[in-house]
Amino acid sequence: MHDEFLCHVTAYGFCDGRRIGVPLGTYRAPTLALALWWLRDRALWMAERLDPRPESGHIPPGAVVPVSDGVPDVPVLLRAWCADVDRQELVADELAGGRLVRVAVSDDTTEYELLAESVDALRMQRTVPALVLPVG
Repeated sequence: MHDEFLCHVTAYGFCDGRRIGVPLGTYRAPTLALALWWLRDRALWMAERLDPRPESGHIPPGAVVPVSDGVPDVPVLLRAWCADVDRQELVADELAGGRLVRVAVSDDTTEYELLAESVDALRMQRTVPALVLPVG
């Protein structure tokens, strides 16, 4: 069982023709349960900022409009991921097995990435000798 997990949230977009990543948060979770909680919390945090509930009262009328047809609705996808028990169990199993987990959703301008990995697995990878192949 892996005991500690490094979690990241990043948004990627294009600026001057280059893909740019903007870190939105990092957390070193001491347990698997806290890593899963943090990933879900950050997904809901992003969803709320991208699509605040109009009934919340602090949004002016007409400020929030539906996305165009054919454009993925990132907040809906993030909320659905958080609510999907099977997907959460899959993430837990992958992390517990020492594998990197990447959840990415995107719309027409931005990709949002949730990333988590075991600190123990990272340490183990550093102890494995690098693969060196001759070229030519």
